[in-house]
Amino acid sequence: MGARHEEIADELRRAIDREEYTVGSLLPAETELAAHYGVSRGTVRQAVATLTTEGLIGSRQGARRVVLASRRSQSFAELRSFAEWARAMGRAATGRVVAQEYRPATKEDSVRLQLATGTPVLHVLRVRGLDGEPVLLERTVYADWISPTVESIEPECPSVTQRLYDDTGLVFAYGEHVIDAVAAGAQDADLLEVRRTSPLLRVRRVTTTREGRPVEWSDDRYRSDAVSFSVHNSIGNNTLARKTADQSVERGLRSRTTTP
Repeated sequence: MGARHEEIADELRRAIDREEYTVGSLLPAETELAAHYGVSRGTVRQAVATLTTEGLIGSRQGARRVVLASRRSQSFAELRSFAEWARAMGRAATGRVVAQEYRPATKEDSVRLQLATGTPVLHVLRVRGLDGEPVLLERTVYADWISPTVESIEPECPSVTQRLYDDTGLVFAYGEHVIDAVAAGAQDADLLEVRRTSPLLRVRRVTTTREGRPVEWSDDRYRSDAVSFSVHNSIGNNTLARKTADQSVERGLRSRTTTP
């Protein structure tokens, strides 16, 4: 059982995710929250501080704080996997391996994965979906030391990240993301069920262990009508977030209807 302030923080996260407190609304005052949970204001203050650090709530307006985001918008600072992001939104993540093979490490592979050129590395092409709808192509190259474990995972596994943790204790701890736009080629268009040359959001990433050992590098391509990225700026926090396109529309409509 965790500390009481951690339990309260988790209850508030779930309430924000369920939109009991919508983005732009105010949380109850600390005194109200303390009475509701039967704890001291100090305990509530600890819980609120946790959510502030996570970027879910912002600065005070009197004795209350404004809700800035929900976990449905995944911050890349959390390094949350696609499956974890989907689950936080109440959506089902799917995964399907389209192709998988060993190839000698190219110069780019060797630089990104810190391996000798020519080292056999596993290339995997996956289609990822939300509730069965394809939204993401992952072209991932795995370092030689983890490749055999990845190769043994069933093709329909919804979360390779979770499986690697369960099987080996591997934790993806750090990631670097570079985002740009590309046009869908014939294969991308077919697998994502979009027209050829449709715009795709590309995220190239390198992920490492806590010790800084590269695990994988990937070229991920999202359907631009299904997923978008936003930057949430504040003095102490500049967070890049991934969200579904319908969330972006909902937030935009809310902004327009609440602006004087």
